[in-house]
Amino acid sequence: MHLVVMTGAGISADSGVRTFRDSQGLWEGQRPEDVATPEAWARDPALVWRFYQERRAQLATVEPNPAHIALAKTAATLSARGDRLTLITQNVDDLHERAGSEAIHMHGELAVLRCEPCNQTVRDLERTKADEFLPCASCGHGRLRPDIVWFGEVPFHLDEIQDKLLDCTHFAAIGTSGQVWPAAGMLQVARDHGAVTYVQALELPANADARDTFVAGRAAEVVPGLLQRITE
Repeated sequence: MHLVVMTGAGISADSGVRTFRDSQGLWEGQRPEDVATPEAWARDPALVWRFYQERRAQLATVEPNPAHIALAKTAATLSARGDRLTLITQNVDDLHERAGSEAIHMHGELAVLRCEPCNQTVRDLERTKADEFLPCASCGHGRLRPDIVWFGEVPFHLDEIQDKLLDCTHFAAIGTSGQVWPAAGMLQVARDHGAVTYVQALELPANADARDTFVAGRAAEVVPGLLQRITE
C-alpha cells in the first residue's frame, strides 16, 4: 500500500488556526489574499511582513489535534509493515511536524524565511516582532521574506508530488474545499490512475465525484477512524 494524504485548511482549523479575517472577510481593511502577492511585497513590505509575523506568532498558541496525531501514527504503522504514507499539505503551519509527521509543503512554511538575493533559508519562529525585518545572515540583505507561495507564484515540489500521485494505491483528501488549484486536481490524478480515493470535509468538496468515499465531519473527530478504515 502507498497511501497519499493531502491536507488542507480544515485540519488546521480544528487546532484553532485563525484565518486572519474579520467579519467582513478583511485584515486591516484588506483582503488577506491582497497582501499575499509579490506585488504587495514590492509595494508595501512592512504591511506584508506584519501580516505574516502575526501568523507566525500565532503558531505558538496552537497544538496538533487528533487528526494530525493519527496521520503520524498511521505513517509509522504503515512503515513497520513495509507500506508507505506520503503526506502533502497545502497548509503553511508546522502542526504536522509537531505531531511527528514529515510533510511536503506545497505552499511553503511559516516557520521558514528566505532571502530573495541569495536564496538561503532559515527556520525561525523565535523572532516574530511585527515591526522588525530580519536580515539575511548569509549575504546581509536587509529583509528576509516568508518562504510562502504567494498568489501568482508556482507551488513547491510539483514534480515530486506528481510522482507520488502516479504511484499511490490509495489517496485521501482531508479538510479541503477542492477549489484551490493545482491541489484540487490531485484527487482526479490519483483516481484516474486507479487509486482508491477518500474525501473528508464538512461538506462535499467541489472536486469530488461518485467514485470517492466521502466522510463528512470535522477532521479532528473523523480522520482517526478514516485512517484506520483505509489501512486495516
